[in-house]
Amino acid sequence: MPAPITEEQTRLDRQALLDTAERLFYERGVQAVGMDEVREASGLPLKRIYRLFATKEDLVVAMLQRRDQQWRGNLAAHVERFPDPRERVLAVFDWLAEWFAEPGFRGCAWVNVHGELGSSSEAVLAEVRSHKQAFHDQITTWVHAAGGSVTEPVFLLAEGAIVTAGITGDPTPARHARTAVAMLL
Repeated sequence: MPAPITEEQTRLDRQALLDTAERLFYERGVQAVGMDEVREASGLPLKRIYRLFATKEDLVVAMLQRRDQQWRGNLAAHVERFPDPRERVLAVFDWLAEWFAEPGFRGCAWVNVHGELGSSSEAVLAEVRSHKQAFHDQITTWVHAAGGSVTEPVFLLAEGAIVTAGITGDPTPARHARTAVAMLL
């Protein structure tokens, strides 16, 4: 009889699986990647994968939730280094430009997954909406701290820059959006 799986091993397996799924799904898309490929790349048996996540949809949602925490956490860490509230708002676009220039950048993971599954998966749609609302809330906090009331244009410029950079592969939209936001503020 095999030894029982510890909580620590479950945590490590879950992390490895999410790392693998995020890399594969972001690089190639959710529908293009089968669970056998996830199994092979993660090194975990399929039975173990399905014990951790009962469905591929559950895996996608968990991956998006974890990515949200990391993505918004990294953004906040960058922005909050600046003491001036106006500079914090502008720093959002500097951070976006750095992200856009990273090797392997393929646009917004949430927009990408929404395009693939948003109309067929309520759970995915809910997670995408949750991320976008949380990002909107971050922008709102920084814009209001800068004395501004232009949250919607700033948010839309950020979202537009993300989508445009994802399509073109060019980080320039972040600089253009930053210039527009500076005028709005």
